[in-house]
Amino acid sequence: MLTKLGQKFTDSFTKYMPSAYVFALLLTLLTGILGLTLTDSKPINILEGWYNGFWNLLSFGMQIVLIIITAYCIAQSSPVKKGIDYIAKLIKTPTQVYLIIISLGALLSLVSFGMVVITAILARELALRIRGIHYPFLVACVYFSFNGWVCGLSSSIALLLNTKNNFLIQNDILSNTISTSYSLGANLNLAMIVLFVIISPLIIWALIPKSFTGKELKDLQTSLDDEEGTVKDEALSYKLPFKALSDALNNAGWLQVSVALLGIIYIIYHFTSKGFDLNFNIMIFIFLILGMLLHITPMRYSIAMKRASSNISGVLFQYPFYAGIMGIMMASGLGEKISSALVSIATPDSYAFIAYLTGGVINFAIPSAGGEFAVIGPSIINMVQELGSSLSPTEVSAMIARASMSVAYGESLSNLLQPFFLLIIFPVMGKGIKIQARDVVGYLFIPFVLLFIIQALIVTYLPH
Repeated sequence: MLTKLGQKFTDSFTKYMPSAYVFALLLTLLTGILGLTLTDSKPINILEGWYNGFWNLLSFGMQIVLIIITAYCIAQSSPVKKGIDYIAKLIKTPTQVYLIIISLGALLSLVSFGMVVITAILARELALRIRGIHYPFLVACVYFSFNGWVCGLSSSIALLLNTKNNFLIQNDILSNTISTSYSLGANLNLAMIVLFVIISPLIIWALIPKSFTGKELKDLQTSLDDEEGTVKDEALSYKLPFKALSDALNNAGWLQVSVALLGIIYIIYHFTSKGFDLNFNIMIFIFLILGMLLHITPMRYSIAMKRASSNISGVLFQYPFYAGIMGIMMASGLGEKISSALVSIATPDSYAFIAYLTGGVINFAIPSAGGEFAVIGPSIINMVQELGSSLSPTEVSAMIARASMSVAYGESLSNLLQPFFLLIIFPVMGKGIKIQARDVVGYLFIPFVLLFIIQALIVTYLPH
């Protein structure tokens, strides 16, 4: 029954949901209209906010590009390909692939948000080797698997609350940092981890399509990218028919490994001096250095990078549009107005659910946890401080952490219907095939509804 219902939703999304870029254009117009009608902003202020916002995610967009190509570059190395071949021999059925990808992806996401690229690489390689896999459903599994990143070590809101002199403290919204023991270590967050790692695979198992006819990777391919020769073979083809210094340098393993060793020294220094600070920048650096070591020579690494960079246009030109939408929300005060309206109806029993709902709603216009919390965080925290005015500072800190993490859970859940972060997965899983958000999101609607119900109950009723 669930499978048939899931297929109906998929058919509906295929028929009505536009591409991620068109979605961004429509959302731009809608946000602008709402900003004009619901706030006192002038049209020129809306336009200025939109323009200025375009450049607010440039560094984040570049981080996403680098995490994609450096991870994909690692996957093209001979040792990793051999490892994937070994894993593929142990996995015999499509059902095993779906469940392993969901479980492994959920665990990797607890380490870092960017690890979804590794999950995507493994999923594609398994789809190339195992018959009977419904490929759009597998893409949905990969996208679903990273939903729990907000519970893990890269949870931006939890890390922000524990960062000295953060913008909340600078603006006198908070007086002190809030330890991650109140956020990541709380019963609420532990329950969410169980939900993502154990319950989510069961939800996906109940939704596995009965038929895969015409939906395997080989059926969707429009090019033969996966049949190109190895990186090593292409590197050899560039060699001149006679000895040359340029070839010697291009293929000098000692040169690349020497630089990579310097990188290893810094990585060790980073973690010994700063603890387990696994942020986007150090993660990209680790991937970069690991790729250098695995490919050994400059020529092989350059070729692997060229191949990895061939399908990232969606990230490069669409991220600025979503940043522009965020700019409209901030310049017009629309985001704060929406969050304040929701906050105004909160009670000591419902504040966490209101925060959860606010995070989910605002995320459609600001699909970035950090950017979203910059807009609605002050309203959420002020709400909690008012509700907890008669409580001890410790109790208020726990309430602020609970409300803030509830925003994160809502934000992460609505990503299932917001195609923004599919742009991270498509460069890997969409290479050489025709696939759009509408082919994937329909499989995520039922998981979205089920998780919404479960998460709403958890944030509302689970004791501190």
